[in-house]
Amino acid sequence: MKLGVELGERRYDVVIEAGARRHLKALIDARAPGAKAVALVTSASLAAQPWFDLDGGLDQFVVVVPEGESAKTVEAFGALVEALAALRLSRDDVVVGVGGGAVTDLAGFAAASYLRGVGLINVPTTLVGQVDAAIGGKTGVNLVAGKNLLGAFYQPLGVLCDTDVLATLSPRERRSGLGEVAKCWLLEGRSATELSTAPFETLIEVAVDLKARLVAGDEREGGARALLNYGHTLAHAMEKVALARDPEELRHGEAVAIGLAFAARLARDLGRVGDEVVDEHDEVLDALGLVRRLPDSYDDDELIEAMRHDKKARHDLRFVLAGAEGFSLVDDVDETVVRSALARFKGGQ
Repeated sequence: MKLGVELGERRYDVVIEAGARRHLKALIDARAPGAKAVALVTSASLAAQPWFDLDGGLDQFVVVVPEGESAKTVEAFGALVEALAALRLSRDDVVVGVGGGAVTDLAGFAAASYLRGVGLINVPTTLVGQVDAAIGGKTGVNLVAGKNLLGAFYQPLGVLCDTDVLATLSPRERRSGLGEVAKCWLLEGRSATELSTAPFETLIEVAVDLKARLVAGDEREGGARALLNYGHTLAHAMEKVALARDPEELRHGEAVAIGLAFAARLARDLGRVGDEVVDEHDEVLDALGLVRRLPDSYDDDELIEAMRHDKKARHDLRFVLAGAEGFSLVDDVDETVVRSALARFKGGQ
């Protein structure tokens, strides 16, 4: 399947199919006809995979970056752009991010910055990358102060979502991607019952289609695209706290699943929805096998401080929440209500 992200002259396709990585040469020929070289940005573990046989049809270089979230640092970004310069890539050449969301975020930011912008193609190899991170043009790295605080909006020339590579994912990586699937499923108003009969590829298509539509209408997140942050206010706060303790403690999608369950309860506590919406959220998360309880190891004060300084906040507590008219961005949520909801959420309510 091919879904378009409609951005005028910068429109591009997201290809979702088995073997999609084999379209790399054709994509470069079509979108970067002046390219003479391609830099495949990936991690050592991915470069060793049997499916790592990408062929751009040009002079081709593999640039290895750190594994996982460790790739999203200022130091890794500096090392990557130095490597691109050492290869003497020109503005006509192409950077290809091959990996999960951390790798495509890093590769995208490097492509946006090196020579003030070179061609970018994403080949996401995790479920979270295919349904979210590699699509829409958000690129960046983390700062000590928080996730994704340094970056740029920079659209790729195309995205190749190869479903074959998902077979190599660990159960945990698969669950991480399902957190973003759950978010899109809920935003689209789909039920847990539909999940029981939906082919796995449909889960990817639903998420990609929603993101493509929202990005096309609001590329720089000034309006409707902000809905894609559903569940992310608490999720990003959890990730910031966890990252300071151990980069492997928490995956993005694991945090999003918990954030979605919390957002439904917060909306209920604010009188925006009833118990049935909380139940619907729990049913979808349970159907996907996702953990939806906030562990006691997360301190409420730390979480609230992190939520207040999230990159999407404006020095207040800001959440995407369900309501009678659908989902919307709610500013200046009362801290007392948030604290009360967190306390009950930890208690299993």
